[in-house]
Amino acid sequence: MTHGQFPYIRGRRLRASGAIRDMVAEHNLKPADFIAPVFVMEGENEKVEIPSMPDYYRYTLDLLLEEVQELKNVGIRSLVIFAKVPKNKKDNKGTEALNSEGLMQRAVRAIKEQFPEMLVMTDIAMDPYSSYGHDGIVEDGKILNDESVEVLTKMAVSHAEAGADMVAPSDMMDGRIGSMRQALDEQGFNHTGIMAYSAKYASAYYGPFRDALDSAPGFGDKKTYQMDPANVQEAIKEAQLDEQEGADIVMVKPGLPYMDVIRAVKENVSVPVSVYNVSGEYAMLKAAAEKGWLDEEQVMVETLVGFKRAGADLIATYFAKAASKILKNKL
Repeated sequence: MTHGQFPYIRGRRLRASGAIRDMVAEHNLKPADFIAPVFVMEGENEKVEIPSMPDYYRYTLDLLLEEVQELKNVGIRSLVIFAKVPKNKKDNKGTEALNSEGLMQRAVRAIKEQFPEMLVMTDIAMDPYSSYGHDGIVEDGKILNDESVEVLTKMAVSHAEAGADMVAPSDMMDGRIGSMRQALDEQGFNHTGIMAYSAKYASAYYGPFRDALDSAPGFGDKKTYQMDPANVQEAIKEAQLDEQEGADIVMVKPGLPYMDVIRAVKENVSVPVSVYNVSGEYAMLKAAAEKGWLDEEQVMVETLVGFKRAGADLIATYFAKAASKILKNKL
């Protein structure tokens, strides 16, 4: 039986065993690809599971250090910190965000002191500190851009002073990357990096995260500053602008519904591209796995490989620790 080059050309030869499949794999995952998000809260000796994110927790700082040790043990080299701010410390100007003794700043110092080799990133955004739950200062029902950038820039410098290796502005205010780069350099933090949430969409996939930090908007939505899910060219423009303003890494967020955007951005910037495999994506997989409808481990790894295939160099994911354990055991 001959059809064209068959039987001389047989694709199945390169799929015949696990060894050969691994040898010719076009994309490979490793723990160093992952950025592990961690949630810190006030208090002592307590961790609280996030109901909409099964097996994921908010930690008091003492227990967070134990979690960071576990991340390190499975080969994870970087993390991004999110702080849950008590309601009595929230206002419209994000005052607590600039407190040198604030929860975020204390968390950075503690982690860097105990794990100096860990790459520590920090969330730069006003919504956890805002009484309105928005990423900027609110006036007459509108989110102010330039006034918010001033606060966000001061926040970035404060985190750098605490020891952050990289700041990660997730606010989507115009011009904030250039403002932060200039301020960091002027304050002597020219080695502090910026991972810009460049193409952050106004997505319905963020719900569980907002539960985790109690940071849902108090009114309206975030569509005047986060991106329209219908747009791709806009994502390229935003990523290119952030690169021009000094971003060291650009990000696409969310992940799964935006694989095409990851590819488009990757082909149009010269800096590394990260993707955020967000809370809603995590929650969907966990829920389906709990129902027995999907194999959690296999779908998790398939999803993460998909981000690499789409063009992501780095992946922020709540599956970081679980996936790293699988990859470590595979080796």
